[in-house]
Amino acid sequence: MTNKSSSTVSSLAKGLRVIECFDAQRPKLSISEVAVLTGLDRATSRRCLLTLHAEGYAAYDGKFFTLTHRCLRLGTGAIGGLQLPQVVQPWLDQLTEQIGQSCSVAILDENEIIYLARASQRRVMSIGLMPGSRLPAHSTSMGRVLLAAMPDAEARRVIEASDLSPRTRFSLTDPEEIMAQVQAARTRGYAMVDQEVEISLRSLAVPVLNSKGAVVAALNTGMAATQPDPEELVEGYLSALLKVQAGIARILG
Repeated sequence: MTNKSSSTVSSLAKGLRVIECFDAQRPKLSISEVAVLTGLDRATSRRCLLTLHAEGYAAYDGKFFTLTHRCLRLGTGAIGGLQLPQVVQPWLDQLTEQIGQSCSVAILDENEIIYLARASQRRVMSIGLMPGSRLPAHSTSMGRVLLAAMPDAEARRVIEASDLSPRTRFSLTDPEEIMAQVQAARTRGYAMVDQEVEISLRSLAVPVLNSKGAVVAALNTGMAATQPDPEELVEGYLSALLKVQAGIARILG
């Protein structure tokens, strides 16, 4: 909802709502589609889109608008301004070197996780992951430990508002089953996901804590599912993740 206070700029708020309409499922949108998605009238939607086009943030083919790479400046600028990526990157680099697997740190943004920092040993997913990349929270190990930090009612709301379409034959699609995994992650202190995001990919995550014990992010490692027993992932890598968790907590205010 747009804030009507005289201290805010309503046109900027409307423009941001228009930008947020675009995502991986909706990379191209018409003026009418943006009007429906934002609740703005068609004339306002048109002005916002044409302004984005004039400033280089959107391309326009006469019917559809698409965001341009210039929009990445907004996201990368925000990530670069955060303290957390700078703090955790050396720890990720050292951990990746130690265990020989890629490691990442992410935060929760509504029903998705956003990668803040990453140290890549080898590519284990079909898509390239980097700071700013997004994945569904409900089906990822980092997402589940972040949801576990919430009260059950709030975590359930996020899950039920998510697109639970299966990504693989192993994906959980029942909100109750996903919620059970979130609760288990809260009890165990870690989450392990076996091929729910992509076939042949397993991941293990723990929460990133500050010095007061509050969850501020999630840390994970991911690897190819080469061992028959997924629990071997826990046995082989959990202790290393917990050591990094403790190290980061000591220096995070």
